[in-house]
Amino acid sequence: MKVLIVYAHPEPRSLNGALRNFAVDRLQSAGHEVIVSDLYAMGWKAVVDSADFLNHETGQPLKVEAASKRAYEAEAQSADIAAEQRKLFWADVLILQFPMWWFSMPAILKGWVDRVYAYGLAYGVGEHSDRRWGDRYGEGTFKGKRAMLIVTTGGWASHYSERGVNGRMEDLLFPINHGVLYYPGFDVLPPYVLYRTGKYDDARHRQTLAELGERLDTLATTAPIPYRMQNGGDYEIPSMELKEALSAGRQGLDIHLA
Repeated sequence: MKVLIVYAHPEPRSLNGALRNFAVDRLQSAGHEVIVSDLYAMGWKAVVDSADFLNHETGQPLKVEAASKRAYEAEAQSADIAAEQRKLFWADVLILQFPMWWFSMPAILKGWVDRVYAYGLAYGVGEHSDRRWGDRYGEGTFKGKRAMLIVTTGGWASHYSERGVNGRMEDLLFPINHGVLYYPGFDVLPPYVLYRTGKYDDARHRQTLAELGERLDTLATTAPIPYRMQNGGDYEIPSMELKEALSAGRQGLDIHLA
């Protein structure tokens, strides 16, 4: 397989750096091809601006959606954006690796998504009408590819549990798993989350490498999170609300699991 790791941590000597190196070695040893987009090392520009769209007319108001569409269709995006898009087309599997900062991904990784996920590539794909609301949530450009998160956090697993003060980890990662990854078509694997990184010793490191290694070894066979397909008949069109009978006895974000 071809694996793209988009990595977001500023310190290569960190725990994240060690896990990234382990992942690359493990995958390559198994015969997979690996590319790493190390966003901090690349000096990735996180903000969207007019420089992203080479055919944007100077002095005209920047309407990002329209500008993204024109630039993507005309192959007039900045070189850094186009390079990352080529990596996405190349990859069979996308891994996003990051420390959880303030209940989400670091800004530099969000900026990668904002700039690389162009109109016509990750959104604005397919028919939009009263019969169909685009090819998204289980369909789209990246259908047939797989994706997974590797996330580290200083909090305890119990802090992110059903009754934990931080809220469930599944809910905090829902905008990334369901939105950033499932929306444009990826089959999304359960994330690998490493908790309580401030209490990390050699024994935990050995356990972590064993667990993460098993997850990397089974990228092709692990069952994805069973999100409902938008156009699979479970949602009313065009309101895109889940059909009432399908959410009986369930609540919250879990209603979007088949």
